[in-house]
Amino acid sequence: MVRHFLKLSDFTADELKALVARAIELKRRRDPAYRPFVGKTLAMIFTKNSTRTRVSFEAGMAQLGGHAIFLSPRDTQLGRNEPLADTARVLARMCDAIMVRNDSQADQEEIARHSRVPVINGLSDRHHPCQLLADIQTWVEHRGDIRGKTAAWIGDGNNVCQSWIEAAAPFGFKLRIATPKGYEPDATLLARNAAAVEVMRGPTFAANGADLIVTDTWTSMGQEKEEQKRLAAFSSYQVDAELMARAKPDALFMHCLPAHRGEEVSEEVMEGVHSVVWDEAENRLHAQKALLEFLLKA
Repeated sequence: MVRHFLKLSDFTADELKALVARAIELKRRRDPAYRPFVGKTLAMIFTKNSTRTRVSFEAGMAQLGGHAIFLSPRDTQLGRNEPLADTARVLARMCDAIMVRNDSQADQEEIARHSRVPVINGLSDRHHPCQLLADIQTWVEHRGDIRGKTAAWIGDGNNVCQSWIEAAAPFGFKLRIATPKGYEPDATLLARNAAAVEVMRGPTFAANGADLIVTDTWTSMGQEKEEQKRLAAFSSYQVDAELMARAKPDALFMHCLPAHRGEEVSEEVMEGVHSVVWDEAENRLHAQKALLEFLLKA
C-alpha cells in the first residue's frame, strides 16, 4: 500500500519517533557512499515561494543518489488549469515520489488520491509536518526525549502551530498555545488533541516555566493584505528577552523561518543563547532524507 505524508497523524507515534531517530543517525553518519536513491526521482510541485523546503528536498535527493525536479505553475500545465488528478497520474508514472508545497490541503489530498507513489506535504494551509520532524529532531539533539516537557507556541494558530498540535500526543509533551482572539487553530483539531493542548490568551502565561518557546511570522504568504491588522493584533506577542526569562533557564527557542526580527521575535532572542533556529533549519535536510528513505523503501 502506498503511504503518503500529508500530516503527522498519517503516521503512528512509533513511526514518527523512528523517523526522528533515523534523521539523527543520517546526520551523524553523513556517508557519501550511501546512495539508495540512484535512479529515483522526486517531483516537487511549488505554488508558494520556498528556501528551506526546496533546498532541503533537492539536496537530500542528490545526497542519496537521486534527482529532484522543480515544477511551478509558471512552467507546467498546472498553470493552465490541468486537473490535479491528471497531473498526479502522469507524475506518478514518471517519478518515484511527489512533494507538494501549496496553499490547499484539499488539493494535496486530491493529488494523493490519484497517485500511486508517495505524496509529501511540503507545506499547506493546514499543516507543515516536515517542519515538525526537524523541530523534534532539534529538541532531541539538544535536550533528549521531549516526553513530559512543555512547549509554548506564541503567535498565530497557523499551519505550523497545527502540526505542533498533532505532534504533542505522539511525542508525549504538553503544548500551550497563546494567540489573540480570532487567530486560534482549527477547533476540531484542538478538540481532538485536548488532552495534550491548552489555548490561552496571554503569552506570559504560556511561557511560564516552559521548556521550549516556538513562534512563527505573524503574516504568512498570501496574507499580505491583512498585515497591518495582524501587526496590531499580535503586538503584545513578540518573543523577546523578557518573555524568554519566564521560561526555564535552559529553555530553547525555535522559529521555522523566515523570521521578521522586531515583530514576532526580537533580535536579541533570535541570535541569543536560547536560539537553535540554525540547527532547526539544517535539520529539515536530515529529517526529510529519513522521510524519503522510509517512503521509498516502503
